[in-house]
Amino acid sequence: MSRRGFLQTVGGMGALAATSGLALNLLGRDADAAAVRPLPKSWDEEIDVVIIGSGFAGLSAAAEAASRGSSVVILEKMPIFGGNSIINGGGYNAWTDKLKLRQKLDRGDDSVELHVKDTLKGGDFYNDPELVRMMVEGSPVALDWMIDEGGLKLKEVLNRIGGHSAYRGHVTLDGTGRGFVYALKKIADRSGARMRLGTKVSWIWRKDPASPVLGVEVETRKGKRNIKVKQALIIASGGFGRDVKMRQMFNPSITAAFNCTNQPGATGEVIRFAQAIGADSLQLCFIQLYPTADPDSGTLDRYALYPSRSPGNGSVFVNKLGKRFVSELERRDNVARAEINTGMKRAFTVFGEKMIPKMTTMEEVNEGIAAGRVWKANTLAELAKQMDVPAAALEETVAKHNGYLKAGKDPEFNKPFTPQMMALEGPYYSVAQWPAVHHCMGGLRINALGQVIDIWGSPIPHLYAAGEVTGGVHGSNRLGANAGPDAVVFGRIAGANAAREKA
Repeated sequence: MSRRGFLQTVGGMGALAATSGLALNLLGRDADAAAVRPLPKSWDEEIDVVIIGSGFAGLSAAAEAASRGSSVVILEKMPIFGGNSIINGGGYNAWTDKLKLRQKLDRGDDSVELHVKDTLKGGDFYNDPELVRMMVEGSPVALDWMIDEGGLKLKEVLNRIGGHSAYRGHVTLDGTGRGFVYALKKIADRSGARMRLGTKVSWIWRKDPASPVLGVEVETRKGKRNIKVKQALIIASGGFGRDVKMRQMFNPSITAAFNCTNQPGATGEVIRFAQAIGADSLQLCFIQLYPTADPDSGTLDRYALYPSRSPGNGSVFVNKLGKRFVSELERRDNVARAEINTGMKRAFTVFGEKMIPKMTTMEEVNEGIAAGRVWKANTLAELAKQMDVPAAALEETVAKHNGYLKAGKDPEFNKPFTPQMMALEGPYYSVAQWPAVHHCMGGLRINALGQVIDIWGSPIPHLYAAGEVTGGVHGSNRLGANAGPDAVVFGRIAGANAAREKA
């Protein structure tokens, strides 16, 4: 084709896009087939606020928008609601709370500034400082909101998780994200929001680069429908951890060899749809490996959380040789990297019985023993046999660590000791662990109002996003238990601002 012919073709496509609808699907499967999709001739229904996704962010957004009088529908492609949120570890960082757990449990001091500092440092300062501060300041408010309005119940524990310099990790009563999801759904339901399961968004409609978002195309068992969005569309569809091709497109090192903690619906197609209508994205190469998933299944079960919750109490991580290989209070990416560098395909957390009330319940641990996920022994030699590691090495490791704790200095890995930590004594317990794909730190670019930003730096009218589908909050690495505050705080912001849009 001649240069003149090429320019004529491009010009014609631009004119067609202006009348038929912007649909430059840069990442979609049909990118080489057709650049333009015509706008629907009519709408099957009209709704004020449409929300894609039913996890923490989507439910929070729905509750806020519906409480302000907007008609709200949550679209969930899976047959059950909750997304990754309902299977997460039930952790939530807040520097304070209405229950005053910090004071009650004598867990030391914390502040907004300290939480902000930890989060920025943990993300290698790739974070947007404004978004980080909004998350940290809004986190306790959102936690109290879920307690007051949703009936959220918490364990009387407060954990210090890797990368954090204070004990701020709250945990739901059942130790999973279910408690948060049910509390948020209760608030959303009471506010009048509705949910449709098995409803997959297959396109986002926008006329041209200057127009607002107009609606969405959805697929159900009964066929395709087009929904007109009168006020705003909120994207809360999560990350793309389950899409190996998309992972490798941005980070070739995250191969199919890694298991994944995510639910099957975490495939990222809505990010592609948003990009196709002009949305900007950032930091999509930052993909987190959860360092302590079940080595066999890759799942994030309740017992995979013990390595996250126990280091603040004095546990140790050991390899198959029975030796420590990293500071147990390192952030997730560094622990995962250290595990992989052992080349042993399996590592372990060892903790003592006195630590259990500080992180969970004995009943839950006993259930883990019955399920074969937790080992228990009265001596380290007996425990080493169950773990299949050298007994003498494990005994030496624990003795050294207890000595370091007493001296207040870790010459091997420079772990910071605190007064809340205790010596590792029997009866002893252990769980096996190995990295699995867990969280996408990158995603759609948003501003402080939750608006999605286009590739020119301007908000796309009537389009918002919150939660893991967005980027900029966590930087290169998400600190444990910061996902909940991110999703709930920005979900509330997006929902409130969406409801203010003129229909």
